Amino acid sequence: MRVWTIILCCIICIGCNNASPEPGSTQPLVQNVLILTKTNGFRHTSIEAGTAMFLNNATAWNISPVVVTGTNAFVGNSLDAYDVIVLLNTTGDIFNAEEQSVLQQFVRRGGGILAIHAATDAEYDWPWYGQMLGAWFDNHPAIQLATCKVPVSSHPAVANLPQLWQRTDEWYNFKQLQPDNHTLITVDESSYTGGTHGASHPMSWYRYFDGGRVFYTAMGHTEEAYSEPLFKEHIKGALQWLAQ
Repeated sequence: MRVWTIILCCIICIGCNNASPEPGSTQPLVQNVLILTKTNGFRHTSIEAGTAMFLNNATAWNISPVVVTGTNAFVGNSLDAYDVIVLLNTTGDIFNAEEQSVLQQFVRRGGGILAIHAATDAEYDWPWYGQMLGAWFDNHPAIQLATCKVPVSSHPAVANLPQLWQRTDEWYNFKQLQPDNHTLITVDESSYTGGTHGASHPMSWYRYFDGGRVFYTAMGHTEEAYSEPLFKEHIKGALQWLAQ
């Protein structure tokens, strides 16, 4: 009888060790991330590099990513399974009326949006979308080297970035920039040609909108961007902020 009692106790202990973290545990929860790559306009060749970045860093970033090329998941309550939606270089008119409503419901229940580069080049006929992201794409000069400035260091998305960050990308100019964007990174227009915003040209910002959290970075045009250590730190930090 004593032997069976010892065996039973061991089984119980093993089960306890494999159990889910108790409420209040310091172990971070895994974020369920839906990565949308649908385009009805220009399609960036860097999309595949971007999806690979999320998939290859899933464990390190504590995320469970699902990549989709269409919007079939935007129906009913299906987005309830996700914590963050990534709009990875999405372009053009990509959502029908029902899908727009589902995305709005996701944001309004507190969901997070991580929008990358060309995500602002979409849904021009849907005012809510542009307000959510904080701007729309207007135009861009040629791809070139420029210097970014990181005046804020307390946000997770920039905590590991240098104050001056030189890199090559396609530097967007915007229209309908929202005044309540919280800018984290600007690009120095004196370091390249083609900027139209003057001394304060935003490149990355975060915002609180309609009950949810939204993070946008205009960087991410090139395939090489998604293997840059500092760019990956930028995206990792954005995900961390969206999880708060």
